[in-house]
Amino acid sequence: MSPKPTLHDPVLGPLTDDRLTRDYRVFQRAKGHRFSSDDVATAHVAWLAMPTSRRVIDLGCGLGSVLLHLAWKLPGATLVGIEAQAMSFELLRRNVERNALLARITLHHGDLRDERILGELGATFDLVTGTPPYFPRDTAVDAMDEQRAYARIEYRGGVEDYLAAGAKLLAPAGVMVLCGDARAGDRVERGAAAAGLAITARCEVIPHVGRPALFSIWTASRHPAACALSTLTIRDAEGKRTDEARALSEFSGFPAHADAPRF
Repeated sequence: MSPKPTLHDPVLGPLTDDRLTRDYRVFQRAKGHRFSSDDVATAHVAWLAMPTSRRVIDLGCGLGSVLLHLAWKLPGATLVGIEAQAMSFELLRRNVERNALLARITLHHGDLRDERILGELGATFDLVTGTPPYFPRDTAVDAMDEQRAYARIEYRGGVEDYLAAGAKLLAPAGVMVLCGDARAGDRVERGAAAAGLAITARCEVIPHVGRPALFSIWTASRHPAACALSTLTIRDAEGKRTDEARALSEFSGFPAHADAPRF
Protein backbone atom coordinates (compact mmCIF):
# COMPACT_ATOMS: atom_id res chain seq x y z
CA MET A 1 0.00 0.00 0.00
CA SER A 2 1.39 3.40 -1.00
CA PRO A 3 1.82 6.05 1.70
CA LYS A 4 -1.02 8.56 1.90
CA PRO A 5 -0.05 11.70 -0.05
CA THR A 6 -0.37 15.10 1.56
CA LEU A 7 -0.26 17.13 -1.66
CA HIS A 8 -0.61 16.61 -5.40
CA ASP A 9 2.05 18.15 -7.61
CA PRO A 10 1.23 18.69 -11.32
CA VAL A 11 4.74 17.56 -12.33
CA LEU A 12 5.74 14.95 -9.76
CA GLY A 13 2.33 13.55 -8.87
CA PRO A 14 1.17 12.67 -5.33
CA LEU A 15 3.76 13.65 -2.71
CA THR A 16 4.20 12.93 0.97
CA ASP A 17 5.79 15.36 3.41
CA ASP A 18 8.06 13.34 5.71
CA ARG A 19 10.39 14.02 8.60
CA LEU A 20 13.96 12.98 7.70
CA THR A 21 15.71 14.24 10.83
CA ARG A 22 14.49 16.07 13.91
CA ASP A 23 14.81 19.38 12.05
CA TYR A 24 14.62 18.53 8.33
CA ARG A 25 11.65 17.40 6.27
CA VAL A 26 11.55 16.06 2.71
CA PHE A 27 9.02 15.69 -0.05
CA GLN A 28 8.84 12.19 -1.54
CA ARG A 29 6.73 10.77 -4.34
CA ALA A 30 4.06 8.53 -2.86
CA LYS A 31 4.54 5.93 -5.60
CA GLY A 32 8.18 6.63 -6.40
CA HIS A 33 11.59 6.01 -4.86
CA ARG A 34 11.59 6.71 -1.11
CA PHE A 35 14.31 6.89 1.52
CA SER A 36 14.72 3.98 3.90
CA SER A 37 17.11 2.40 6.38
CA ASP A 38 19.89 2.11 3.77
CA ASP A 39 20.10 5.90 3.43
CA VAL A 40 20.03 6.50 7.18
CA ALA A 41 22.61 3.78 7.85
CA THR A 42 24.86 5.11 5.07
CA ALA A 43 24.77 8.62 6.52
CA HIS A 44 25.46 7.19 9.98
CA VAL A 45 28.49 5.17 8.87
CA ALA A 46 29.79 8.14 6.86
CA TRP A 47 29.46 10.51 9.81
CA LEU A 48 31.25 8.08 12.12
CA ALA A 49 34.01 7.59 9.54
CA MET A 50 34.71 11.32 9.10
CA PRO A 51 32.94 13.41 11.79
CA THR A 52 35.14 16.45 11.15
CA SER A 53 34.40 16.71 7.42
CA ARG A 54 34.43 20.20 5.97
CA ARG A 55 33.71 19.30 2.34
CA VAL A 56 31.24 16.53 1.49
CA ILE A 57 29.88 15.21 -1.79
CA ASP A 58 27.08 12.71 -2.36
CA LEU A 59 27.07 10.93 -5.71
CA GLY A 60 23.72 10.03 -7.24
CA CYS A 61 21.98 11.60 -4.27
CA GLY A 62 18.35 11.02 -5.30
CA LEU A 63 15.91 13.14 -3.32
CA GLY A 64 18.71 14.09 -0.90
CA SER A 65 18.23 11.81 2.11
CA VAL A 66 21.94 11.03 2.70
CA LEU A 67 23.05 14.52 1.71
CA LEU A 68 20.59 16.23 4.05
CA HIS A 69 21.37 13.88 6.92
CA LEU A 70 25.04 14.82 6.63
CA ALA A 71 24.22 18.52 6.32
CA TRP A 72 22.31 18.23 9.60
CA LYS A 73 25.04 16.28 11.40
CA LEU A 74 27.90 18.41 10.01
CA PRO A 75 26.71 22.01 10.45
CA GLY A 76 30.16 23.40 9.64
CA ALA A 77 30.50 21.59 6.32
CA THR A 78 29.73 22.65 2.77
CA LEU A 79 28.21 19.95 0.60
CA VAL A 80 27.69 19.05 -3.05
CA GLY A 81 25.11 16.73 -4.59
CA ILE A 82 25.03 15.17 -8.07
CA GLU A 83 21.85 13.58 -9.45
CA ALA A 84 20.96 12.70 -13.05
CA GLN A 85 17.36 11.48 -12.88
CA ALA A 86 14.98 14.37 -13.57
CA MET A 87 12.25 13.69 -11.00
CA SER A 88 14.74 12.90 -8.25
CA PHE A 89 16.69 16.06 -9.00
CA GLU A 90 13.56 18.18 -8.79
CA LEU A 91 12.75 16.68 -5.39
CA LEU A 92 16.37 17.20 -4.34
CA ARG A 93 16.22 20.86 -5.34
CA ARG A 94 12.99 21.43 -3.46
CA ASN A 95 14.19 19.59 -0.36
CA VAL A 96 17.41 21.57 -0.16
CA GLU A 97 15.51 24.82 -0.60
CA ARG A 98 12.75 24.04 1.91
CA ASN A 99 15.33 23.24 4.60
CA ALA A 100 17.13 26.56 4.01
CA LEU A 101 20.35 24.90 2.86
CA LEU A 102 21.02 26.70 -0.42
CA ALA A 103 23.94 28.59 1.14
CA ARG A 104 25.70 25.33 2.12
CA ILE A 105 24.70 22.84 -0.58
CA THR A 106 25.52 23.09 -4.28
CA LEU A 107 23.57 20.88 -6.66
CA HIS A 108 24.54 19.50 -10.08
CA HIS A 109 21.99 17.94 -12.42
CA GLY A 110 23.97 15.40 -14.40
CA ASP A 111 25.69 12.05 -14.65
CA LEU A 112 28.46 11.32 -12.13
CA ARG A 113 30.41 9.66 -14.97
CA ASP A 114 30.57 12.99 -16.83
CA GLU A 115 34.16 14.26 -16.65
CA ARG A 116 32.98 17.79 -17.38
CA ILE A 117 30.81 17.85 -14.25
CA LEU A 118 33.53 16.32 -12.08
CA GLY A 119 35.96 18.94 -13.39
CA GLU A 120 33.66 21.75 -12.23
CA LEU A 121 33.69 20.69 -8.58
CA GLY A 122 36.95 22.33 -7.60
CA ALA A 123 38.94 21.12 -4.60
CA THR A 124 38.75 17.56 -3.32
CA PHE A 125 36.42 16.29 -0.59
CA ASP A 126 37.00 14.93 2.91
CA LEU A 127 33.95 12.68 2.59
CA VAL A 128 32.43 11.11 -0.52
CA THR A 129 29.22 9.09 -0.27
CA GLY A 130 27.11 7.14 -2.72
CA THR A 131 24.18 4.73 -2.85
CA PRO A 132 24.37 3.18 -6.33
CA PRO A 133 21.58 1.05 -7.82
CA TYR A 134 21.62 -2.56 -6.66
CA PHE A 135 20.74 -4.39 -9.87
CA PRO A 136 22.65 -4.75 -13.17
CA ARG A 137 20.55 -3.99 -16.25
CA ASP A 138 20.49 -7.62 -17.40
CA THR A 139 19.46 -9.18 -14.07
CA ALA A 140 16.47 -7.16 -12.90
CA VAL A 141 12.94 -6.45 -14.04
CA ASP A 142 12.33 -2.79 -14.71
CA ALA A 143 10.15 -1.05 -12.14
CA MET A 144 6.95 0.41 -13.51
CA ASP A 145 7.85 3.87 -12.23
CA GLU A 146 10.74 5.64 -13.98
CA GLN A 147 12.17 7.22 -10.84
CA ARG A 148 12.17 3.91 -8.98
CA ALA A 149 13.72 2.14 -11.95
CA TYR A 150 16.68 4.51 -12.15
CA ALA A 151 17.21 4.26 -8.39
CA ARG A 152 17.32 0.45 -8.51
CA ILE A 153 18.78 -0.54 -11.87
CA GLU A 154 22.22 0.35 -13.27
CA TYR A 155 21.11 2.42 -16.25
CA ARG A 156 23.86 4.96 -15.51
CA GLY A 157 26.49 2.65 -14.07
CA GLY A 158 27.00 0.69 -10.88
CA VAL A 159 29.36 0.47 -7.94
CA GLU A 160 32.45 0.53 -10.17
CA ASP A 161 31.44 3.89 -11.67
CA TYR A 162 30.73 5.37 -8.25
CA LEU A 163 34.12 4.24 -6.99
CA ALA A 164 35.89 5.61 -10.07
CA ALA A 165 34.19 8.99 -9.69
CA GLY A 166 34.74 9.04 -5.94
CA ALA A 167 38.45 8.33 -6.28
CA LYS A 168 38.83 11.40 -8.53
CA LEU A 169 37.17 13.60 -5.91
CA LEU A 170 38.60 12.19 -2.70
CA ALA A 171 41.12 14.19 -0.66
CA PRO A 172 44.37 12.35 0.22
CA ALA A 173 43.22 11.70 3.78
CA GLY A 174 39.52 11.46 2.94
CA VAL A 175 37.14 8.50 3.05
CA MET A 176 34.47 7.22 0.70
CA VAL A 177 31.38 5.44 2.03
CA LEU A 178 29.36 3.38 -0.40
CA CYS A 179 26.11 1.46 0.14
CA GLY A 180 25.13 -1.41 -2.16
CA ASP A 181 23.80 -4.90 -2.64
CA ALA A 182 25.34 -7.20 -0.02
CA ARG A 183 26.09 -9.69 -2.81
CA ALA A 184 28.27 -7.16 -4.66
CA GLY A 185 31.33 -7.53 -2.43
CA ASP A 186 33.59 -8.86 -5.18
CA ARG A 187 32.56 -6.06 -7.52
CA VAL A 188 33.25 -3.47 -4.84
CA GLU A 189 36.69 -4.92 -4.11
CA ARG A 190 37.63 -4.98 -7.79
CA GLY A 191 36.19 -1.53 -8.43
CA ALA A 192 38.03 -0.04 -5.48
CA ALA A 193 41.34 -1.58 -6.56
CA ALA A 194 40.88 -0.31 -10.12
CA ALA A 195 40.24 3.18 -8.74
CA GLY A 196 43.29 3.11 -6.47
CA LEU A 197 41.28 2.72 -3.28
CA ALA A 198 41.32 0.14 -0.49
CA ILE A 199 38.27 -1.16 1.40
CA THR A 200 38.93 -0.55 5.09
CA ALA A 201 35.53 -1.44 6.58
CA ARG A 202 32.34 -3.31 5.71
CA CYS A 203 29.08 -3.16 7.64
CA GLU A 204 26.51 -5.87 6.85
CA VAL A 205 22.96 -4.61 7.38
CA ILE A 206 20.56 -7.40 8.31
CA PRO A 207 16.81 -6.66 8.07
CA HIS A 208 15.75 -9.40 10.50
CA VAL A 209 17.59 -11.89 12.69
CA GLY A 210 18.02 -15.14 10.80
CA ARG A 211 17.90 -13.56 7.36
CA PRO A 212 20.82 -12.73 5.05
CA ALA A 213 22.23 -9.23 4.82
CA LEU A 214 20.05 -6.95 2.71
CA PHE A 215 22.82 -4.47 1.86
CA SER A 216 26.36 -3.60 2.86
CA ILE A 217 28.09 -0.31 3.55
CA TRP A 218 31.75 -0.16 2.54
CA THR A 219 34.31 2.40 3.66
CA ALA A 220 37.26 3.07 1.36
CA SER A 221 40.35 5.23 1.46
CA ARG A 222 43.68 5.68 -0.32
CA HIS A 223 45.50 3.94 2.51
CA PRO A 224 45.34 0.12 2.75
CA ALA A 225 44.39 -1.36 6.11
CA ALA A 226 42.81 -4.52 7.45
CA CYS A 227 39.10 -4.48 6.67
CA ALA A 228 37.01 -4.03 9.82
CA LEU A 229 33.83 -6.13 9.68
CA SER A 230 30.62 -5.30 11.55
CA THR A 231 26.88 -5.96 11.40
CA LEU A 232 23.81 -3.84 11.97
CA THR A 233 20.53 -5.70 12.58
CA ILE A 234 17.22 -3.83 12.23
CA ARG A 235 14.71 -6.35 13.69
CA ASP A 236 15.17 -9.07 16.30
CA ALA A 237 13.75 -12.61 16.20
CA GLU A 238 10.36 -11.31 17.40
CA GLY A 239 10.25 -8.57 14.78
CA LYS A 240 10.97 -5.78 17.24
CA ARG A 241 13.40 -2.97 16.53
CA THR A 242 16.87 -3.65 17.89
CA ASP A 243 19.08 -1.35 19.92
CA GLU A 244 21.02 -0.73 16.70
CA ALA A 245 17.87 0.40 14.90
CA ARG A 246 17.01 2.66 17.81
CA ALA A 247 20.53 4.10 17.58
CA LEU A 248 19.76 5.09 13.98
CA SER A 249 16.66 6.93 15.20
CA GLU A 250 18.79 8.77 17.75
CA PHE A 251 21.32 9.58 15.02
CA SER A 252 18.50 11.34 13.14
CA GLY A 253 17.54 13.26 16.27
CA PHE A 254 14.52 11.19 17.29
CA PRO A 255 13.98 9.55 20.70
CA ALA A 256 15.16 5.95 20.74
CA HIS A 257 11.65 4.77 21.62
CA ALA A 258 9.98 6.76 18.82
CA ASP A 259 8.04 4.86 16.21
CA ALA A 260 10.07 4.50 13.01
CA PRO A 261 7.89 3.03 10.26
CA ARG A 262 10.63 3.57 7.64
CA PHE A 263 12.61 0.76 9.37
